[in-house]
Amino acid sequence: MNEDESLRRYGLRPSPADLPEIRQVLLAEAERDQQDQDTELMKLCCLQLFNAGHLSDVLVIWRAKESSFDAHCSIDVQLLCGAGLAATKAYLEADGSPDAADARQYLVECEAAGDFDGFSVAEQSRWRADYYRT
Repeated sequence: MNEDESLRRYGLRPSPADLPEIRQVLLAEAERDQQDQDTELMKLCCLQLFNAGHLSDVLVIWRAKESSFDAHCSIDVQLLCGAGLAATKAYLEADGSPDAADARQYLVECEAAGDFDGFSVAEQSRWRADYYRT
């Protein structure tokens, strides 16, 4: 599957029934060697999960983001926060796993750097949708 196929099949706001397949596509791409990853497809999958707003997807997105240097640069940190920044930080703190601690620390650092100034889930979703419409 590539980015265009995923966009045609699932759109930007996939149905709940499609979310498991999107997670599988994202995880499969994350497991590839860096030179074989389709980071544009990965970014789209993360946006689709972001738009679903499930806290259970935060670590799925984080693991994809951290799977390679290119993925880290391609997948914006804001895509971790489909349920909102405060809820995401609280979720990661409650999870307590090493991955969750790393993701939370990264969010805190990015927030301090201004990466979340004016952040809203609705606005992120809107301007990212505009990107795919052009």
